[in-house]
Amino acid sequence: MQDKFLQFLGLTKRAGKLVEGYNKCEEIIDKRKIHLILISLDCSENTKKKFISYCSKYNIPYIENYSKETLGASLGREEVNILGVADKNMSLQLMKLYNNL
Repeated sequence: MQDKFLQFLGLTKRAGKLVEGYNKCEEIIDKRKIHLILISLDCSENTKKKFISYCSKYNIPYIENYSKETLGASLGREEVNILGVADKNMSLQLMKLYNNL
């Protein structure tokens, strides 16, 4: 895995600052404890619309540039559609790495 963004995403998981999955992310967003959302390219249109709407409502940045398999591989899983970063500094670093790609 050459992508520094995906490497740092794995580090974010190991630090316990990553929320994985639709239901968990939705629950934590309502508590305003998410600072960045990652949406896989191949999740359903309804899921995309719902999470993009949440991001607009709560002013949360989001990234939609990786397949569910790529996101999952960076976390040691088969596939992941929705991820939330629960640490502000880690989300800022992920945004910085993403913007430098």
